[in-house]
Amino acid sequence: MASSQEPGASAFDRLRSHYADSRASCPECGHEDTEGGWRVTTSGSRVSYQRVCPSCGAVDALELRL
Repeated sequence: MASSQEPGASAFDRLRSHYADSRASCPECGHEDTEGGWRVTTSGSRVSYQRVCPSCGAVDALELRL
């Protein structure tokens, strides 16, 4: 489990770490992604988290509105 209390980590980094731990399995094929490669992008009032399954290519995406 990734540490969510890393010194200097932003709230967005801590949330990415949480997703890497809690959403490690692909919703399409069930592949367990141990790398937790979530990509984070922002656009003003939205923060998007996205990862592509290395096994089947399915996209898992979450979006937060601020």
